[in-house]
Amino acid sequence: MGELSTRRLRTDEYDAFFDVFAAAFLDDSLEAVRSTYGSAFRPELAHGAFDGDELIGCAGQLDQEITVPGPARCPLAAVTAVGVKPGHRRRGVLTSLMRAQLDALHDGGVPIAALYASESGIYGRFGYGLASFESHLAVPRGAAFLSTVEVDGRPVREVDREQALEVVRTRYPAIAETRTGWLSRSDGSWEARVLDGPNARGDLSAPRFAVHPDGYAIYRPKREWTTRGPAHELHVAELVAATPQAYAALWRYLLDVDLVAEVHWRKAAIDEPVLDMLVNPRAVDRRVLDGLWVRLVDLDRALMARRYAAPVDVVLDVTDRFCPWNEGRWRLRTDASGSATATRTEDAGHLALDVTDLAAAYLGGSTLAGLARAGRVVEHEPGALVAASRAFATDCAPHCQEGF
Repeated sequence: MGELSTRRLRTDEYDAFFDVFAAAFLDDSLEAVRSTYGSAFRPELAHGAFDGDELIGCAGQLDQEITVPGPARCPLAAVTAVGVKPGHRRRGVLTSLMRAQLDALHDGGVPIAALYASESGIYGRFGYGLASFESHLAVPRGAAFLSTVEVDGRPVREVDREQALEVVRTRYPAIAETRTGWLSRSDGSWEARVLDGPNARGDLSAPRFAVHPDGYAIYRPKREWTTRGPAHELHVAELVAATPQAYAALWRYLLDVDLVAEVHWRKAAIDEPVLDMLVNPRAVDRRVLDGLWVRLVDLDRALMARRYAAPVDVVLDVTDRFCPWNEGRWRLRTDASGSATATRTEDAGHLALDVTDLAAAYLGGSTLAGLARAGRVVEHEPGALVAASRAFATDCAPHCQEGF
């Protein structure tokens, strides 16, 4: 074993980075998307861990923006492709990558980072908190809507990829700015979002595009023929609608496609409106899993980037063992408009919590009151917990309908 070191990667090291990523995830099929993701990925933002001259670990980053409560837009490091090659684990490689990455984000002024965790027990020790959840939905074909559901009568039509991209590239950004947890997209990430290849799609067909004047749906069929007849599945990759009526029209379209038994959406919101539109919601198979894990890189800048639901003046006594620049007591003041200031203070803390707990509540996915019931937030000033929990609350659950 050589000497371990960690550094930024060079622009010509993308292939080496991708080789380590594929090896770490034991996934040869990733080869099919190497060139596609290269258009969205900047190796010079990634970090590599080296054993001598051998690249053995990697941690990538996409520069994006995320919609935070307000709504407001905030710069985001979308952390991706984090892994260590087999045979090099349990040597502190991941810790060194996280150290280098968070230090670089702090120096670069990026207030928050987010990732999807391959294993949910990994990232808490680096200050990431579980900030959103997602539903895996399976809705039976033909599921009836309540009579009160208003369906936009304008037609939903199928279009080809090129026509669809003209629509979604203009429609998505305006809606994403209003939905907590939705990300900005570059041209490269659009290509990755609708990538198509036999290995990338698995047993699903090529993506299809259903377009409405106020929205669109991207989905992939999975063909299934049984002795009792066709039982195809439609797998929703993305559903975007500007109005409740357009949302209902797109769902009605998907639920009424011939030959289909079920419509699946693996990255729906936990408060997805379709659940409240159905006559028989029990017919939906629904499973809830963890979604985005968020890291408050610079606590004060992150807290001031979002808006709040109620005025509050509270002193947060925060522990942060991995990013000590966040540790200490912070006074969070919000006004009636939802704007906030966050400043260091010597005053006694009203609430004691770890940065992971603050991150879990940051997008509104968990409440401070709920975390207190789990013993993760401690109230030292009576009334402070309820006031702060209400201030952090949001009207809709945070949701990110894309992986990275």
